[in-house]
Amino acid sequence: MDPTQKFLLFLLVGVAATLSLATNSPVPQWPASCTPREREALLAFKRGITGDPAGRLTSWKRGSHDCCQWRGVRCSNLTGHVLELHLRNNFPRYDEATALVGHISTSLISLEHLEHLDLSNNNLVGPAGRFPRFVSSLRNLIYINFSGMPLTGMVPPQLGNITKLQYLDLSHGIGMYSTDIQWLTNLPALRYLGLSNVNLSRVSDWPRVVNMNSYLIVLDLSGCSLTSASQSFSQLNLTRLEKLDLSYNNFNQPLASCWFWNLTSLTYLDLIMNILPGQFPDSLGDMKALQVFRFSSNGHSIIMPNLLQNLCNLEILDLGGLSSCNITELLDSLMHCLTKRIRKLYLWDNNITGTLPTGVGKFTSLDTLDLSHNQLTGSVPYEISMLTSLAKIDLSLNNLTGEITEEHLAGLKSLKSLNLYYNPYLKIVLGDEWLPPFRLEVARFGSCQLGPMFPSWLQWMVNIKELDIWSTGITDQLPHWFWTTFSKATDLVISSNNISGSLPANMETMSLERLYLGSNQITGVIPILPPNLTWLEIQNNMLSGSVASKTFGSAPQLGFMDLSSNNIKGHIPGSICELQHLQYLNLANNHLEGEFPQCIGMTELQHFILNNNSLSGKVPSFLKGCKQLKYLDLSQNKFHGRLPS
Repeated sequence: MDPTQKFLLFLLVGVAATLSLATNSPVPQWPASCTPREREALLAFKRGITGDPAGRLTSWKRGSHDCCQWRGVRCSNLTGHVLELHLRNNFPRYDEATALVGHISTSLISLEHLEHLDLSNNNLVGPAGRFPRFVSSLRNLIYINFSGMPLTGMVPPQLGNITKLQYLDLSHGIGMYSTDIQWLTNLPALRYLGLSNVNLSRVSDWPRVVNMNSYLIVLDLSGCSLTSASQSFSQLNLTRLEKLDLSYNNFNQPLASCWFWNLTSLTYLDLIMNILPGQFPDSLGDMKALQVFRFSSNGHSIIMPNLLQNLCNLEILDLGGLSSCNITELLDSLMHCLTKRIRKLYLWDNNITGTLPTGVGKFTSLDTLDLSHNQLTGSVPYEISMLTSLAKIDLSLNNLTGEITEEHLAGLKSLKSLNLYYNPYLKIVLGDEWLPPFRLEVARFGSCQLGPMFPSWLQWMVNIKELDIWSTGITDQLPHWFWTTFSKATDLVISSNNISGSLPANMETMSLERLYLGSNQITGVIPILPPNLTWLEIQNNMLSGSVASKTFGSAPQLGFMDLSSNNIKGHIPGSICELQHLQYLNLANNHLEGEFPQCIGMTELQHFILNNNSLSGKVPSFLKGCKQLKYLDLSQNKFHGRLPS
């Protein structure tokens, strides 16, 4: 159970106990109804809601007198007073299909007995888009969750008046800030504090302040623009702290100078995206409760592998930006007690050297292994096949050699994502009759040696979302099953091979968003494009024929299109004007003729390249409205007139 869940369970038990106890008074036979004053306060709150697409407040009606029965409202069985308001949007923040929209009415100030207020992930704001300061008057509040709301302005220090507060989450607003968080010291019962993305850049003494909240279990200050984590304490009070998130800040100081390394109660520590150079302190080895440790730095950070060997509770280890490390030493240190426990191992961009050892097969609980962007050499051991729980493996951007065979992959029955991108000397050798034990969703083999024949085992990958076989030495024809098998794919990267074949006639039914087919031998005409397509590259091929009138209009989100260096002829259809998000258009080196359509709405163009065709007529006047135009080439055509200024 993570710290957040543990705290919520503690809070629920406490609330349940509060509701069930009565002192020297009999328990009523029926639960009390809500008071008229509080019912009117809730109805006034509803009037401030201008959008309720999911109908979460439909039960809030004037004719329904007992507001305790309304959705999201919880009352005391003894008094009928409203104690809890649960209006959290359980979908991503501001989700238009589910989020409440409107203003937070000051009528809530009448809910004097309110203990729990959750409006998170809704599009709700206070006056002028700011935090509703009147909330500070609700002195019985134990729980406030306004995370994922588009709140701006200063966090009101009056929140320090809610002295019973145990849970406060103001994370992920759009412009909240604080210059002084001293008010936190007035909240002695605070267990959970979430201020992620609240700008605290002018708060220098934040470690001293939070150290005074000795009951804290969870502290999330990620993305707060904090500049320093240097502080020395005569007494460290955060002995109950289990989760600390300081990721995405502006720390730029030696690792060892940070104050948090003595927090041995931590189960979760996130420090990614900071600048923390130097050597990890020995005290890291004493943080034996850690289950999740995430660190990345663009400074030169050094970790001695032996510091990890006693962290026997680690389930997720994410290390990036280290100066250097030997893969054998690193895995040996983890092998001390983690082979059956660790689930996710991210060791990307660490200048890791050496050959992947056979011992990697002992980490049988791994579901994610990321060793990308390192300097690994040699072949991949067959023991990788022992990782039967592995769902994602990323060995991209290394210097691996040798072959990947059926023996490497036979045991990977859970595999969903396989990334071997840019290992130019790695050869993938899988037989024509091989039946894979997995169904990949992501397959990236760009720059590996996959050809010369098109790999037939890919026909079983019907769940593919992303396929990258760029520059893999394939000199074959697209198989008959290709477009059907990959009909669900959003990204197909097939460029820089010698692949022949044609585009499918029913291409408009595909899920494609990005298609890279450049520098092949693709023939035939361009069919009607998929509706979600945003990027299209089919340059340096052998496309021919004219472009049908509806070809372009089916893909209104297209932002990049390169059809240069083909044999396309005829007129450019007017449907090209429907591509009003187009930023890059290259139709050079074809046999196009006639006038370019007057696309008045095509104002986002940055690159407009039509050279070496037989186009004629006036220079397109709509270019005058393309304020972002950076590159224009109309040469070797028959245009006349002046370029629009």
